Amino acid sequence: MFRVDRTENRIARLAQRRFGELALRERDHLQEWLVHQPDALGEELLIIQKEFDGFDETRERLDLLALDKAGNLVVIENKLDDSGRDVTWQALKYTAYVSGLNKQQIVEIYQQYLDRYCGGGSAIERICEFIEVEELQETVLNPGNGQRMMFIAANFRREVTATVLWLLSRGIRAQCFRVVPYSFGDELFIDLQQIIPTPEAADYMIGISSKEVEETNVKGVQTRRHQLRLQFWARALERLRADGITLFANVNPSRDHWLNAGSGVRGCPFTMIFARDEARVEVNLARVDRDENKWLFEQLEADRSAIEARFGGEMSWLRLDERKQSRISYSRPFDGYDVDNWPEMLSWLSEHIRKLEAAFRQPLAQYARSIPSVDETTEELARVSESVDPST
Repeated sequence: MFRVDRTENRIARLAQRRFGELALRERDHLQEWLVHQPDALGEELLIIQKEFDGFDETRERLDLLALDKAGNLVVIENKLDDSGRDVTWQALKYTAYVSGLNKQQIVEIYQQYLDRYCGGGSAIERICEFIEVEELQETVLNPGNGQRMMFIAANFRREVTATVLWLLSRGIRAQCFRVVPYSFGDELFIDLQQIIPTPEAADYMIGISSKEVEETNVKGVQTRRHQLRLQFWARALERLRADGITLFANVNPSRDHWLNAGSGVRGCPFTMIFARDEARVEVNLARVDRDENKWLFEQLEADRSAIEARFGGEMSWLRLDERKQSRISYSRPFDGYDVDNWPEMLSWLSEHIRKLEAAFRQPLAQYARSIPSVDETTEELARVSESVDPST
C-alpha cells in the first residue's frame, strides 16, 4: 500500500506490520473494530452478539454472531497474524450449534447484547429496521441451511483455504478476509480484503442459488399480508387518480407497507404508509449524507409553525439522532387488515398526502438548494469547537 502526497505529487510505501509487534489483540481491537464497522466486511451486517457462549454442554464461545440482510446467521471468527490450523473446524462447530436457533432465541440473544453493550433498546425493532420489514412475523430468521461463516486473519494456512474452497464447492457460504496493518509515521492503517472467494467468484456462486432465492420470494408474495398490500395499494392509486392527485402517477402497487413518490429533492420522498394499526403520511429525509439529512430537518423544524399551519395539524418530528435519516409524519389509527376500513383509509390518505405535498414541497426545495458544502460544514464545526469553554 502507498500513501499519496498530492502536494509533492509522490507516493510513499506504507510499512507492513504485524499485530503482535503493535500490541494489538484479537478481542480488544480487531473484534471491536468489526463490531462498530461491520460493513468493513463488504455488506451490511447486524452484530447481535460477541463472545457468544450460549451452547448447551460446552463452554466454547464464538467471536461474533451477526445477521445478514436475508436473515441468515453469520458466524465470524477472528484471528490476527495467523489463522491457525483449526479455525475452520471451530467455525463449523459453532455454525452447527447456531443452526438450531429459532426466531425467539435470536431476539433474546440480541436483546441481551443490546442491554449489556448498547444501553438497551428494542431487539425486535432494530431487527425489523435492519431486515426492512414492518413486523418480525414477516421474515424468517436463520432459515434452513443458510448459515454462513467468515474467517478473518492476516495469513491463512493452506489447510484452511483448502477447506473453505471445499465448503464453497458444496454450496456452503464461507469467506476469508485478509486483514493487514500498515503504518506511516504515527498513523496506523488497516487493509481488509476478501480473498476467498474473489468478488467475481462470489457473484457467480450467488448466481447459482438465485433460483432458490427467487422461489422463496415468490412464496413470500403469496402470504396474506403481501396480497393485502398489493390490493390496498392498487385501490389507493385508483383513488388518488380519481381525486386528481398526480404525485404517484408513475408508481405501481407494491407488496411493501410503504409507497414512495418523488418530492423534487433527491433522497427525500413523500411516503404513504399502510400498517396493520394505522395509516400514515410522511416526509423521509434519507439522503446519502447523514449531516445533510439532519441539516434539512433543522431548517424545516425552524419553520415548523408555518408548515403545520399549511398542513392543518400537529405533526410528529423525528430527528432520529441514532440513524442516518430523519422523518416528519402524521398518522391516524386504523385496523388496516380489515378490508371494510379501506374506503375510510383511502379517503384519509388521499386528503393528507395532498396536504403533505402542499406543506413541504416549496420549503424542502428551498432548503435543499442551500445545503452547506462539506467545507462549510467543517468550518462551522470548527467555529463551534473553538467557542466551547473546555472547563465547562
